[in-house]
Amino acid sequence: MRSRPSTEPHLDRLIRRDQLEAVRASVQQALPVNVLLGLAGFLVALHSGHGALGALWFSASTAFNGLRFGLCRAPCAGLAMSPGRAPISEEAAARSIDRHLWLACLAALLSGSVWALLPLLCDGYTSAQTLFYLTVTCGITAGAVTHGIAYARIPICFITPPLVSVAGCLLAVGGFDQTCLAATVLLYLAALIRSSIATERGFRETSRLKNEATALAEARKAAHASASALAEEMRERATHDGLTGLLNRAGFIQRAEEQLAAGASVCLMLLDLDGFKSVNDVYGHSTGDRVLAEVARRIRVAVPVDCDAARLGGDEFALVYDSARVIESPAALAERLIRTVAQPFESFDTGRLGMSIGICHRPSDSLTHLLSCADEALYAAKHSGRNHFRLFDDGLSTRLEMRRDCERDLSQALAEGELEVWFQPIFGPDGRSVTNLEALVRWHHPVHGWVPPADLISAAAMAGLTESLLRFILEQVCAMLCALRTRGLHDLSVAMNVSPREMAQIAVDEIVLGRLRVLGLPATALEIEITEETALDIEAVQGKLLALSRAGIRMALDDFGTGYSSLASVRQLRADRVKIDRSLVTGLSEAEDKRGLVQAVLGLGRALGLEVVAEGIETADDLATLQAMGCPFMQGYHLGRPQPRDDILRFLDARPRADVQALRLREA
Repeated sequence: MRSRPSTEPHLDRLIRRDQLEAVRASVQQALPVNVLLGLAGFLVALHSGHGALGALWFSASTAFNGLRFGLCRAPCAGLAMSPGRAPISEEAAARSIDRHLWLACLAALLSGSVWALLPLLCDGYTSAQTLFYLTVTCGITAGAVTHGIAYARIPICFITPPLVSVAGCLLAVGGFDQTCLAATVLLYLAALIRSSIATERGFRETSRLKNEATALAEARKAAHASASALAEEMRERATHDGLTGLLNRAGFIQRAEEQLAAGASVCLMLLDLDGFKSVNDVYGHSTGDRVLAEVARRIRVAVPVDCDAARLGGDEFALVYDSARVIESPAALAERLIRTVAQPFESFDTGRLGMSIGICHRPSDSLTHLLSCADEALYAAKHSGRNHFRLFDDGLSTRLEMRRDCERDLSQALAEGELEVWFQPIFGPDGRSVTNLEALVRWHHPVHGWVPPADLISAAAMAGLTESLLRFILEQVCAMLCALRTRGLHDLSVAMNVSPREMAQIAVDEIVLGRLRVLGLPATALEIEITEETALDIEAVQGKLLALSRAGIRMALDDFGTGYSSLASVRQLRADRVKIDRSLVTGLSEAEDKRGLVQAVLGLGRALGLEVVAEGIETADDLATLQAMGCPFMQGYHLGRPQPRDDILRFLDARPRADVQALRLREA
């Protein structure tokens, strides 16, 4: 077998290491035979009268055998390292192996040179002991080749001196037989050398194949380990949030479903940060990310070990756990979490951030149902103000059922005309003359009765019917405008509410202006009421509001005084009118602080040229207080309730109408 030359230095070093290890093992196996044959030679010399010379020869042979044995046991940095010994480079290891191989060759040469002195014990192979010594020489050289298959230089160094010595002595004796025998010895030497080289090639090829197989196995093992590590990392990334290290939505669903499948008494909490958007807006998203990471850290520290915490996205977090394994009640845990998150942050002023929590702790085998219940509880908690929690109860269950039924039935209700638009009048300062109307959508559900407008709008959004609902309301408003003009009530305008979701997601400007244009109605006859929440993302709606305003449609800012509006947003939204929220108007006559706030809004309106409407007037005392404060426009159940179109038209026929233009000029 011919060996293929290695082109890889690393593989060649591994082969030479195998050669050294094999040499060490084979030399240690061959040395006892060498010693025994040397002892036999000494005894024969002693018997033939050459005892002193034989003893000297045997001593030298034994000494060099001891040297070879010591080299075989000497530590070599290139072989397997002992524990605790400092590692060395591959180059240093290779140099160490080569040095030990060279020393082994030198020791073999010295030992072979001693055997080359055997002619001294048999008078140059002329005594009666010649046959014995020739036989011993042939045996020990053949054995050296047999044991030295790994590295040919060592047996060659050992066998060459004694066999050359034999041939030289025979040639020196002379004669045909001795000359032929000398030639035979040299031929024998050549055959042994050739055999040594061939066996070394075979050993190197075997070593190469072994090391390549080992390297391949190690590479496969490393690849498997790398693949396993990568798979573990991918699983970690697939189930954990990169920013906070908590479970992500997929990981949360997996853990929750595992607990449900195990029959655990699952408690699920949804956590939503209060005021986080203002943190992003004021301090930037990098600060927002740090805040989210800190909130996640606080949640991890605050919750029991058996709780699984997750970040579902944005500023939404969640907890799921087996309540049987947690002593603390859900309410107590929620209160502790709220206190923990409410602690001061280094990045911004205290009190800007809070947390609302919705809790569902009811038997269920459906994660979807648990999430819906917890979401309903969270919705109720957020409407109670920041830093509140709410447990899902029977009242919320009824509310959730109503919302689901509304989402399911709204499409059919729109198609079959079950929804109505009622109109509530807005009055001038005398409280009797009507200045304009506000359109309010109404739906009497066959099971749940009258559906609150907020729930109706939410149901439309969830059912994908936001635009359909807007078009329906617009159509009813346009019908009312046409009816007013038929009666000669050209000075009365109608206001319709547009939710923030509608304003951001739908081309409200195109829909409204297009419909007015088709019906030939003036844009000045329509007013759009938007809530302060819309002002939170002015850039998303400013273009649409600008198009509506330029066309002549008036803008009113609803629920003013309770949200996030600023003077800048009022100007950017091109508001013509602000409506004081009912929470500031109800009980106005008895609350001095409310009167101060209302008076401030009235002053703001006069300063900026804005019309001010007070809505939610429920009593005569509140009406009288507003009139005394000089409020120009008023609305509420005490003055006039919302009514269907035909009823409000009859109401208008019986009521005086205010000179709206005069009111506006007086306010200016």
